[in-house]
Amino acid sequence: MVEPEGEVHEALHGMRAAFDWATAHGNKVIFIGNGGSNAVASHMAADISKNGGVRAIAFNDVPTITMLGNDYGYENVFAKQLEYYGFGGDVLVAISSSGGSQNILNAARKAKEKGLSVFTFTGMVKTAQNELRAMGERNFVVPSTDYGIVEIAHLSLIHSVI
Repeated sequence: MVEPEGEVHEALHGMRAAFDWATAHGNKVIFIGNGGSNAVASHMAADISKNGGVRAIAFNDVPTITMLGNDYGYENVFAKQLEYYGFGGDVLVAISSSGGSQNILNAARKAKEKGLSVFTFTGMVKTAQNELRAMGERNFVVPSTDYGIVEIAHLSLIHSVI
């Protein structure tokens, strides 16, 4: 599902266009996620940089995350990185199977505040209220409650724009 309502192929094409625009204008694409979603974020940042010609990075440096978590709380580990390294014209790809992780929600809010484009990838895993599914320009929602299926779908959807 794509929210607001739309066709998946068109929404993915729009996301890729945002990636290309950011790169052409000296900006970057930033991927974030927790756990398995962080692995997807890292994988996609590497692949889209190497094979897609897009300037991309994943916020997954362990010393940075643990320092920010210690000093500002884990709920702010991505928002603080966006405060430091996110600029208007950049693109944030926020990946969360539940759509309810506070650190991802705070990052999406910070990205919007700073003028970044935001694309979200969530599922229907019922561990939290899925607030993230309404926070992006386009929101990709995998209609499954199974983490494995949601994470593989996110990987496949993002990989398809390379």
